Amino acid sequence: MQRLETDVAIIGAGISGLVTALRLADQGVRSLVLEKGAEDRYPCNTRVAGGAFHVAHRDVAEDPEIIRNAVVSRTKGAAREDLVDALVNDIGGATKWLREKGVRFIKVGHETYRRHTLAPPIATHGRRYWEGRGGDVLLRTLEAALIKAGGGIVRGTRARQLVMEGGACVGLHAEQASGPVEISARAVVVCDGGFHSDPALMREFISPAPEKMLQRNAGTGTGDGIRMARAVGAQVVGMDRFYGHVMSQDAMHNPDLWPFPMIDFVCAAGVVVDGTGRRFMDEGLGGVTMANRIARQADPLGATVIFDAAIWNGPGREYLIPANPTLLSNGGTLLSAPDLPSLAAQIGVPADALAETVQAFNAAVASGQEAALTPHRSTGNYKAMQIQGGPYHAVKLCAGITYTMGGLVINADGHVLDAQDQPIPGLYSAGCAAGGIEGGKGDGQVAYVGGLTRSTVFALRAANELARQLVPA
Repeated sequence: MQRLETDVAIIGAGISGLVTALRLADQGVRSLVLEKGAEDRYPCNTRVAGGAFHVAHRDVAEDPEIIRNAVVSRTKGAAREDLVDALVNDIGGATKWLREKGVRFIKVGHETYRRHTLAPPIATHGRRYWEGRGGDVLLRTLEAALIKAGGGIVRGTRARQLVMEGGACVGLHAEQASGPVEISARAVVVCDGGFHSDPALMREFISPAPEKMLQRNAGTGTGDGIRMARAVGAQVVGMDRFYGHVMSQDAMHNPDLWPFPMIDFVCAAGVVVDGTGRRFMDEGLGGVTMANRIARQADPLGATVIFDAAIWNGPGREYLIPANPTLLSNGGTLLSAPDLPSLAAQIGVPADALAETVQAFNAAVASGQEAALTPHRSTGNYKAMQIQGGPYHAVKLCAGITYTMGGLVINADGHVLDAQDQPIPGLYSAGCAAGGIEGGKGDGQVAYVGGLTRSTVFALRAANELARQLVPA
């Protein structure tokens, strides 16, 4: 068995793993970054990310109180207060630190949350839209800086089990193609992301049929770090929610239709029905919440959005990579019919039920009584539009999952906490393996705060805390 020794072992070489390692190197702490991908450009969610640096869709350079209000409003008070404080107070400095390491940002579009987007921005088409752009350049920039500082990534190494002595984490067991590896360390940082690509954990927490969801991600989030930490007593939180979008069902077998176009804005204006032809969720809560609702259905592939030409040519053209015309130009299916019974036949739902659903929806919108619909239809974020006449359109839907929001419970310095809310000595986490901020509570809107930003902030905080613990004063 190969044996390695380091000050800090870091599981995962996405943004949180590399930021942790580079910040540790700044302070004279040795680390080993273990990455299960063997390729030079190993797949991970950071590499294929959209690249917008924001917190709850507020620009990272805004006043911390504006950012705080956005986070608290979106999470409905469910986020840990210490984590919120750390995120909103540190994000400005964290972004500056990335710039100092060579990471570049650019303003893209008119939206506030895109004022700091990783440069160069991702392409608007093509299966390798990310290559040489955004998160790919970010990772290569951070790795180059880490190598210059004397560190690096150990590729093709998958962590399997934490090693505990006297209640403290003192290393881990891993495996490589050549055999097992034992790593001794003074601390371990779990940075290998969520469990979005693990069928067992997905079925346990997210959906009764995860195989009917679209993996709108790099396919590498298998929850190894979360499993290992749970096995030594770590507490988890918010495991039942994810960040993702509503996608065309065609994306399940057509790679040209993911990660874009999203069908969120079409759904938020029109009507989403299940296999019975009835509404089953509040479309006004937005794409992330709708994707979660679709995933929870007994048949996650049973949802369809109903709309008309006004919606298709209005909200359908919103966003940088809009559903109209991207869906059709990339080989997707737009069902159309001159009347609702004909559309119902194409979809495979009862014609009378679909007609009743659309009629009730139109009447509620016309009278401003959307709140009286069952389910309730909110209008605070997205305006509902009447489906006024033919041609009627439909797109069969699926839930696209980008990453799971829940994970290990941490404090503001990245310590992993046990069931008694006490830090497990030597065990830390950052990035999407950790929970406590995103998700929200109850059956309301699923709160998306921002994966890249929270990953950066808590990676830096974990590294700073480790340096305080490991470097002599």
